[in-house]
Amino acid sequence: MAGEAPKSKKTVKKSKQPVRLYAKGVILGYKRSKSNCYANCTLLKIDGVRTKDDTKFYVGKRVAYVYKAKKEIQNSKFRVMWGKIRRSHGNSGVVRAKFNKNIPPKAFGAACRVMLYPSSI
Repeated sequence: MAGEAPKSKKTVKKSKQPVRLYAKGVILGYKRSKSNCYANCTLLKIDGVRTKDDTKFYVGKRVAYVYKAKKEIQNSKFRVMWGKIRRSHGNSGVVRAKFNKNIPPKAFGAACRVMLYPSSI
């Protein structure tokens, strides 16, 4: 017993999957009434958010609309439009967001990323 060498632990290196650090969302359109359209306020639907209480966590979080353009700038064809979630809209988990530049109507129905920062907890 005293002459035995301690057993060495084998460390198996697992291939790490990329971790998604944002919540998925969909751009629904502009805030509007029957005849008026407010292009400076965009409606978003966030995956997994179903009630007005659920939206409280996301208020103040940053939103990124990532799209692809034809012209390459800084070795990338991807562009980003940044915004911020302002408040909830209705009772079914839809939120209002304000972007630095108004979202183009081409983006309605497209995916967006709701970043989990800045943290309010």
